[in-house]
This record gives sequence, structure tokens and C-alpha cells, in this order.
Amino acid sequence: MRFRLALGATIHQFNVGLSHVDRGVYESLELRLARHPSESEEFLVARLLAFCLEQREGLAFSKGLADPDQPALEVRDLTGAMRDWIEVGTPDAARLHRASKAAPRVVVYTHRDAERYWGALASERIHRAAALELYGLDRVLVGALAGRLERRLAFDLSVTDGTLYLSMGGDLLTGALKTHRLAR
Repeated sequence: MRFRLALGATIHQFNVGLSHVDRGVYESLELRLARHPSESEEFLVARLLAFCLEQREGLAFSKGLADPDQPALEVRDLTGAMRDWIEVGTPDAARLHRASKAAPRVVVYTHRDAERYWGALASERIHRAAALELYGLDRVLVGALAGRLERRLAFDLSVTDGTLYLSMGGDLLTGALKTHRLAR
């Protein structure tokens, strides 16, 4: 009789010097992220960048891929009520519809073809669609960081005027953060 062992998550540790000038957030973050076996390196990097860009009190990684009914990131208040539902990737309209009913603020960070994704959502029925915050992460930046991914990684991230500046070692990676709203 043969047994198959389930693949476990890979733990990554990140030390990030965050300087989000646009929001006035300056933090030193020590993060441990579990990378699910089915999760791509680009998706992990997008989750990490979304966490940095959303940094605030109460922000946490949810069970994510382990619980499909939860967002990638969430912010809860002291009563446990969800305040922010933050998705990463390209969630479908039905998921965003449910999220908009579950939380007052719904945000999506996509690291794929943002323009095509936003176009696909435009005609869909989504509760409070005009209030959705949609952000497109620069695909080249995400790919470059994914290509340098290690189990332990340290870098500085500055955000100014919608541009991300990521420095690690002597290298500087840059990319724009595109924003979009669905018109209704």
C-alpha cells in the first residue's frame, strides 16, 4: 500500500522597509508568508505587495487559499467585524458581489492583464460596483521580484505618486500602480 504525502506550504520571511509617501505610512515590516503548493511565485509577490500597500492597523493575511470564502487580506475592527476585504488576482464578479455585501471597503490588486480584467468586470452585476477599488500591479515589477524570491528576503519599498520603488542590494526595481473605478 502506497501513501501520498500532501505537499506542505513553503514559508517565506520578508523584512520590508516601507515608505508609503502617498499615504504617510512609514513602517519596518517583518512578515512570514506561507506559500501554498498551488500558489505561483507571482501571486505570492502580489500578496506581499498588496499587504505593504494596504499597511494599517488590523491588516492581516486571511486563510486565503485554504478557505475559498475568505479574501487574501482583511482588516477587522475591534468587534471582529470585517472593514476591508482585499483580494489579489482576478476574482470573478460573483465573488466581488459577495465581498461588497460583506465589507464596506473592497479592494482588488491584480498582477495580470489589468485592463482586460477591468473590462470584463465592467458589464457584470456587482453590489456597489462604483465603490470597488481596483489596482493593477506592474507585471514587470512583480515578475522581477518573483525571479529573486528566496526563503528570506529583505528590501525597501517606497511609494510616491503612484510609483513603486523597490530596492534590494544595489538594485532598484520600479513600476507604476494603476488605479481604476468601474463606471455605473
